[in-house]
Amino acid sequence: MTTLNLRDLGLTDELEREAAIYPTLYIARVSIQYKDYYTVFTENGEIRAEVSGKFGFMAQSNLDYPVVGDWVLVDRTDNHGGNAIIHSRLCRKSAFARKGAGTSSQSQIVAANIDTVFICMSLNNNFNLRRLERYLAIAWDSGASPVVVLTKADLCDDLPAKLAETSLAAIGTDIVITSSMNENGCTDINKYLRHGKSVAFVGSSGVGKSTLINCLLGDNLLATREVGIADKGRHTTTHRQLFLLPTGGVVIDTPGMRELQLESADLSKSFADIDELAQHCRFSDCAHQNEPGCAVNDAIKSGTLASERLRNYQKLQNEISYQGMTSRQLEHEKIERMFSSVGGMKQARDFIKNKNKRR
Repeated sequence: MTTLNLRDLGLTDELEREAAIYPTLYIARVSIQYKDYYTVFTENGEIRAEVSGKFGFMAQSNLDYPVVGDWVLVDRTDNHGGNAIIHSRLCRKSAFARKGAGTSSQSQIVAANIDTVFICMSLNNNFNLRRLERYLAIAWDSGASPVVVLTKADLCDDLPAKLAETSLAAIGTDIVITSSMNENGCTDINKYLRHGKSVAFVGSSGVGKSTLINCLLGDNLLATREVGIADKGRHTTTHRQLFLLPTGGVVIDTPGMRELQLESADLSKSFADIDELAQHCRFSDCAHQNEPGCAVNDAIKSGTLASERLRNYQKLQNEISYQGMTSRQLEHEKIERMFSSVGGMKQARDFIKNKNKRR
């Protein structure tokens, strides 16, 4: 029987104190989440588990259920007699969450209890600064520290230019450059790995997350595919999974995300440059549109701030403010925003009146 030191997986004194109130249960960490069951690491190795009926009854939303990276309490440390039963989930210190893809209104936690989140973006067809800003806003809000990983440097025509653009979009965030052509492509990532610490890789499909994780693990545990001519991001990761690192600590692999809608975000860190500029606007409630004395627009005119960055900042602000609204509230809020810079609520009321007449 394999024996694990859960301290290698990130177990802390605080977690042990929390678990002490359940003396008949055992601490475990979720490594894989399937539809109806989990695999978890216990002191005796990796086993299958499922939540108890009481746990499911008491859960108020899908956010209450365990996810990859969560610490849980189970009734056994092996599968003798059936799956282990998860009776409780311990408090999360961080959670990378997004709104469900498609038309779903549910939130989804991608990974929990992570110390560093590596946001991967390739330097060829996948290079998208606006998407990176979205990832950073969620990462700063998660409680983990973000690091931007620029992959496939060997396929980049102008690396210095791309690095300069990324630096302006990722203010206050470390940036690491990797190349699949370099056998030591993960060397710069190793300095973020510590005994007992947890890291996660997120990003779009095909940016090279699995290749990097294989490098860190020292083995080809994760299947990868060769990059196509158009590099449209073929990948084989289909579910989130936690792996033990040879030096201690864990790494979480995640499937590529086609959509990344905001559930909550920290724009004050991901757009710290705009917040700093806004302090110098003439009006404290400046919307950075056509107001006189707008320091943000002055920065755009002088070329020190990209207009696309401001538009994305405002887009993400609006997206966050719409969370939790009813359809009627959403419509009213969007109409107010539509007319805020061209005459205010008189035009909005006329618009609504004419719209109702057409119904």
